[in-house]
Amino acid sequence: MPSMDIVSEVDAVELRNAVDNTRREIDNRYDFRGKNVSVEFKDMQVTLSADDEYYCKQMVDVLRMNLSKRNVDPAVMEVDEKALHTGKTFSLRVRFMEGIETDVAKKLVKVIKDSKMKVQCAIQGDTVRVTGKKRDDLQAAIRLARESELGQPFQIKNLRD
Repeated sequence: MPSMDIVSEVDAVELRNAVDNTRREIDNRYDFRGKNVSVEFKDMQVTLSADDEYYCKQMVDVLRMNLSKRNVDPAVMEVDEKALHTGKTFSLRVRFMEGIETDVAKKLVKVIKDSKMKVQCAIQGDTVRVTGKKRDDLQAAIRLARESELGQPFQIKNLRD
């Protein structure tokens, strides 16, 4: 019986490469010259620091662009609403969502079941297992999961016949 797992993961290597490219681009950009800016990456979290909140927002845009160049969906970013002001610097934290939260998984299962496809869904931790009798049904479920607007991108793993 064909089955697959729907997951939400971030490739850590591509994420590190995007952060390094962001750091290099900020060092070379004219509008950041003479400004005290830094980009730090630790434990799947990026900290952007600058002298002004405006430059923090600009660095988020540069990071988002570099993520999309490295084929990492920028929708996995969770950016703080307001920059944290300490002393002379402003800093923004950018976290990256990994795994499917329980409420999002329930919504995904509901979307798949409401479509009346002949597949069974089961939530297993931070993944959703989908099984069906035909591979075509699984491919339709893949298309439905990717088109659903649930606030995070989904990837497919362990597609088996």
